[in-house]
Amino acid sequence: MRFNENKFYGPIPSSIGNLTKLNRLYFANNNLQGTIPSSLANCKYLQLLDFSGNNLCGTLPPEVLGLSSLSGYVSFAKNYFIGSLPTEVGNLKALGTLDVSDNMLSGEIPISLGSCTSLEYLYMNGNRFQGSIPFSLSSLRGLQVLNFSHNNISGQIPGFFVSFNSLLSLNLSFNDFEGIVPTDGVFKNVSITSVMGNSKLCGGIPEFQLPVCNLKKSNKRRLKVITATVAGISGAILVFLSFLVLLRFKKKRHGPASSNSENSLLKVPRVSYNDLHKATDGFLSANLIGSGSFGSVYKGILNEDGQTVAVKVLNLQYHGAAKSFMAECEALRNIRHRNLVKIVTACSGVDYQGNDFKALVYEFMVNGSLEQWLHPSVNEGYKNLNLIQRINIAIDVASATEYLHHYCGTPIVHCDLKPSNDLLHDEMTAHIGDFGLAKFLLHSVQKNCTYQSSSAGLRGTIGYTPPEYGLGSEVSIKGDVYSYGILLLEMITRKRPTDVMFKEGLNLRKFVESALPNEVSEVADPILLQEGGQSNDRIMMECLISILEIGISCSAKLPIDRMDISDAAIELCLIRDKLKDI
Repeated sequence: MRFNENKFYGPIPSSIGNLTKLNRLYFANNNLQGTIPSSLANCKYLQLLDFSGNNLCGTLPPEVLGLSSLSGYVSFAKNYFIGSLPTEVGNLKALGTLDVSDNMLSGEIPISLGSCTSLEYLYMNGNRFQGSIPFSLSSLRGLQVLNFSHNNISGQIPGFFVSFNSLLSLNLSFNDFEGIVPTDGVFKNVSITSVMGNSKLCGGIPEFQLPVCNLKKSNKRRLKVITATVAGISGAILVFLSFLVLLRFKKKRHGPASSNSENSLLKVPRVSYNDLHKATDGFLSANLIGSGSFGSVYKGILNEDGQTVAVKVLNLQYHGAAKSFMAECEALRNIRHRNLVKIVTACSGVDYQGNDFKALVYEFMVNGSLEQWLHPSVNEGYKNLNLIQRINIAIDVASATEYLHHYCGTPIVHCDLKPSNDLLHDEMTAHIGDFGLAKFLLHSVQKNCTYQSSSAGLRGTIGYTPPEYGLGSEVSIKGDVYSYGILLLEMITRKRPTDVMFKEGLNLRKFVESALPNEVSEVADPILLQEGGQSNDRIMMECLISILEIGISCSAKLPIDRMDISDAAIELCLIRDKLKDI
């Protein structure tokens, strides 16, 4: 039965299980909702199954995924499935293609997948799979295409991939792999192998442009394992003793008490007003490093470990500040990404005058904000970012945004992407901060599995807020993509979207769009035009045009026309690679 690309909508009827002689079922690219009925497992002769490109959700039914008759093609791609990949997948010993890409599947890759020895095409990209790649997959010798990209898979790259002689494409990009990249087999060919977006990898062939491996560090790993075992035993004793000491210390502490509710929400240690008062020298104006609608940010040093931190003190007199504090706590509770600002602790209590006090303590970003680099004040002096640095920052922001939208459990819309919220650590690594306006997109498994959100109104900062928000549309990940597009245009032109030159219908996007592709030199930051030199002018200009085109695509007026943030990150990586060759 073939029902591809029709207008079917609503749930799949359980009566489909009555078609017991069915051997092929195509429902791709419709508007089906709800879950896959387990009654489909009654179709014992099914060979091909395609549910890709719908709005299906819930978990993958093990009864269906375990049908041993499936021998051709099985696809659940581009839906909203959650949970793990059932171990029953191991029953598909005759299956040629398995595609579960672009869902919200999680958990570890099942060991049983190694039993699918007939697999030629395996797509698991765009999910939230974690853990290491099991050794059992070494039996999948017939694989031609393997895509594990855009997950949270960790550990070392398995050496058995080297002996997979049939592989035509191996994509391990944007995970958390670590260690040495092999140099044999498929890893000899950078055109068919991708390992980008794994910051802990090293070695490999020069074309991968990875850092040289520190062999001394890896040789010490065994010693660390032994040391950790011994330390674990003594650590248990120390934890108990520390607990007794903390109980005694708690009784002697002075100063206003701090509520522990937000700290429990954030899963971080508690800290008092007194601690933060000392850390910032009494919130001294000399330590003030920024301020906004909801509060001020101070540089401080926590006495406990001497760590330099940024303390965001909420102005609770400002309407919405307390709500912003809770939104930020909720957003930061479970998200972890290398390009998101790390929360150290939080405080909710009263100050020395008995007034309510709330603060969030972040890891200090030594290079300030992107705003300070693009638009430095007179006191800050001249600052400059070269094109490679700007592209790296743009990739960092795109990677973090992609994580928030697709890989952190419940999708999160930041709602306020702009240069002042993009903070730069050492080596100019960018981290997104300030989640005070963040919005969760609730995913309802019980109902129709579509995203739901309350109306946003005008949510964000003027110039970066997508036009549909001003018309009362709901918050969406496409809204963040619009803000990112404007941010990208600003990074290349070095002009704010609120610049005084933009009036009478002219805005930053129209300003850039009218210059593409032949007059880019008229809108780009003049500093960037001086980088290439005469021999590299053409390549430099091509890269600038490509970046600006991405910014234009991301900031399209209609949400449906905007580029996906994942595609933007990939395109920028390719542009960066092209620039590194000159």
